[in-house]
Amino acid sequence: MAKKKNTGSNTLEVQNAAKTLFANIRFMSPDDPIRSIVMTSSVPNEGKSTCSYELAKAIATSGKTVLLVEADMRRRTMASLLGVHAAAGVYSVLTDQVQLRDAVVGTQTPNLYFLDTEPNIPNPADIISSKRFHRLAAQLVDSYDYVIFDTPPVGTFIDAAILSSIADGTIIVVKPGGVKRDELMQAYEQLQKAEANILGICATFCEGTGSEYYYAYYTKDGERVDPDQIERKESRKQTVAQPARPAVPAVGRSRVGGVQGAADLPAKRGGHAADANARRGRR
Repeated sequence: MAKKKNTGSNTLEVQNAAKTLFANIRFMSPDDPIRSIVMTSSVPNEGKSTCSYELAKAIATSGKTVLLVEADMRRRTMASLLGVHAAAGVYSVLTDQVQLRDAVVGTQTPNLYFLDTEPNIPNPADIISSKRFHRLAAQLVDSYDYVIFDTPPVGTFIDAAILSSIADGTIIVVKPGGVKRDELMQAYEQLQKAEANILGICATFCEGTGSEYYYAYYTKDGERVDPDQIERKESRKQTVAQPARPAVPAVGRSRVGGVQGAADLPAKRGGHAADANARRGRR
């Protein structure tokens, strides 16, 4: 049960963090919206692709169309993450083998689309630097409300720096404790040299500061519930042998990435007062 609670809390907090990230991006430039975004990191394994996916879902669920582009031509991970596989990708579009509309595929999330890249593409940096790729990037922005490019780590390859020079904004994904300060500074300086519009840093694998008490106030369907009632039900299950009952969904504290949690909510005074009155009545 504890594992189920933690999983539910983790999902809610990650979704909230992604929506907050999207809101911050929109608030940064309301008059000149940021529509093409490069997601990169300093070193591998900082959660960059997962952040790209969660941000894309947050945009899609807001009612906007978003295209997620696999721009890591050396280590493709997005297709497996999305659970979709296209017959063609970026290279086929650039070489006029297929039309863009035939290469883009839909996903399980409405409004979220995906453009993959083929494996074993030679000289990825040269391809991203080409005029054809720049024209393609402009075409994508004209076709969708938002475009997210999932790129390799800028501290390892130059691809992200090249692409950030034509995108509206760049986000650096950072795993605290997983990257050295010098590595992060070098990545930042590399993007600055490319004249990237660095929107900020997205921290991953952080301890969630949200309270399970807050998340317990709402079920998955958005119905408000009483956390005290949940605790009493769980306590009775542990102390009294009885057939299993359907429990009110509850969630607990867990580790998630890049989340600023809500403050603990106080218990309802009315519930405690009602219990006290009932005890006085029995006397």
